[in-house]
Amino acid sequence: MRPLWVVGDIHGAYDKLRALLLRAGLIDFDGAWTGGDAHLAFLGDYVDRGPQGLEVIRLVRNLEVQAQAAGGRVTALLGNHEVMFLAALVFRQKDPGDRMGFRAYWLENGGQTRDADLLEPGDLGWLSSRPAMAEADGWLLVHADSLMYLRMGTTIDEVNAEVARILANPDADEWGLFLNWFTERMAFALGEGEVKARRTLSVFGGDRIVHGHTPVYVLMDEALHGRTLGAGAPVPYAGRLCLAVDSGMAYREDAGFMARLNPGGIAEVVAFPHGGPVY
Repeated sequence: MRPLWVVGDIHGAYDKLRALLLRAGLIDFDGAWTGGDAHLAFLGDYVDRGPQGLEVIRLVRNLEVQAQAAGGRVTALLGNHEVMFLAALVFRQKDPGDRMGFRAYWLENGGQTRDADLLEPGDLGWLSSRPAMAEADGWLLVHADSLMYLRMGTTIDEVNAEVARILANPDADEWGLFLNWFTERMAFALGEGEVKARRTLSVFGGDRIVHGHTPVYVLMDEALHGRTLGAGAPVPYAGRLCLAVDSGMAYREDAGFMARLNPGGIAEVVAFPHGGPVY
């Protein structure tokens, strides 16, 4: 079985991402793929908050191509911040006065104008084609700890097709509703979370859910009422059916990790050394 690595929300923390991938042996010092047949899954939120979202996008795009050529695989999911970013760009021409509020919403949530100014058509097309869900080695890969996906289809393919339809049709009402759904979080930690996790897995398949979206220290403090393990560890919860891997790397100096998973759970964690930049 090929190694499966997962990375949560990056939010423009390009230097931290490169350091983590290098320590995991997935890239070299030039940023080229060295992971062989490994499967590297990014769970979305490449942009906003941190200053180098565009560099993150370009790195992930390059690794996607290089990994495939080497017999490996890169999966890059859609996060809610990609939808915010796309909405600010797509509706800019239709609504130059931003009466719909998409640009203001993006900026209020850490939008970086540099990313928008330097984005090229290929980057835009790539972002617009990101899938919302995937499955690998018994893990259901999603961005958000939300029941949103259940509202959009009954299979992974159906959900991805519905998301692609929305992103290909700039209807302000649909985009606004999609963004509202995508802000939901902690579905599997509050109010019979384990039951909701089992329901999600029964619909889409897989034995466990791995997600980003909610930083691990927020999840521990606000929902699980447990002792925070610092910012350097993924958090299994909901009867170990769920694994939270958003390290909050763009929020905290001591944050940043990625995890290698196997069908039984966490096989390895690579953490960023303390002392990195905070955005």
